[in-house]
Amino acid sequence: MAKIVITGAGSAQSNGVINCLLKDPSDTIIGLGSDMYELSLCKAHRKYLIPHSTSPDYKENLLRILNAEKPDMLHFQHDMEVAVALKFQKEIEEIGVKMLVPDYETIDTCVYKYKSWQKFKAAGITVPENIVINNEDDLKRSFEELGDENGKIWLRSMSIGGGGKGSLPTNDFAEACEWISKKNGWGDFIAAEMLTAKSVTWLSIWHNGELVVAQTRKRNSWTHSSLSPSGVTGVTKVGETCSSALVDEIAIKAIKAVSKVPNGIYGVDMTYDKKGIPNPTEINISRFFTTVQFFAEAGLNMPKIIKDIIVHNQYLTGKKNINPLPDGLLWLRAMDSEPKLTTLKQIKEELNVLDSMSTNNLR
Repeated sequence: MAKIVITGAGSAQSNGVINCLLKDPSDTIIGLGSDMYELSLCKAHRKYLIPHSTSPDYKENLLRILNAEKPDMLHFQHDMEVAVALKFQKEIEEIGVKMLVPDYETIDTCVYKYKSWQKFKAAGITVPENIVINNEDDLKRSFEELGDENGKIWLRSMSIGGGGKGSLPTNDFAEACEWISKKNGWGDFIAAEMLTAKSVTWLSIWHNGELVVAQTRKRNSWTHSSLSPSGVTGVTKVGETCSSALVDEIAIKAIKAVSKVPNGIYGVDMTYDKKGIPNPTEINISRFFTTVQFFAEAGLNMPKIIKDIIVHNQYLTGKKNINPLPDGLLWLRAMDSEPKLTTLKQIKEELNVLDSMSTNNLR
């Protein structure tokens, strides 16, 4: 039995985590959120509306709630929020609340994509070349040095933000200038070599430098991809479990490049280059990805695992800890629909039945 506080309650980032933890009916889940409309959709047992983590009132309100509730565990589902809260980590711990989080330096490195890219490159990991765009001369040099066979480069913001923030593939200098200006991105944007559309994420939990568990998922498509100029929205439409010794090796190397003693949650996003090598593009630090319920429904409940470590000092034993789930499991998502765990075989069988029914109805 545990009392657990989850931040960002009601958002897509937190709903999956809360759903995973609700599988244990003996626990009490308390959701904190800054959007009252999202919070009203949250399934937590109790809910608190608090200021956004960027508000000067955030610290006071968070500590007040923690003092009143005295939870066993606190988990942040946004890297910006945990970066803010770690500045008063001692005050949180003095209340008796436990967390499993990296140190501030690691979080600061990971939330700024260019800093993590520098760490990856220094560690000898294959990554696309990057150039910081401070002015039009930098942009011209990026097209000259990084353009592919079609002259195309990849633009993105190097600061905090998910969902492919600011990303744009282009071979047009004028379009690139307009895009960066529109996003107020001079000095904040990076130009990078183009990679392929194939990507994977290696989600892992670490404790005091030791790997507890990791599972790989590839992304077969993005939700609402037509709404983004790059086709990248950060919201997976179809996810699939997979495994690769090369992905495992590169992910571990990337994590150790940004953190001497990994602690907490590390989600390594990798995109394959044209030589078939997965390149780390970022590490989503100290939070689970939005489709973490996928793994729980398949038998790997990672939020429960981290809860057991923090609250009960219990660890996985006697199990395969890297890619324990079978390959080929699919997680389907769409707006206003319950997500679905399935396989390609099951989908084809369903479609054959539907096709037969449809044919019969036409006779």
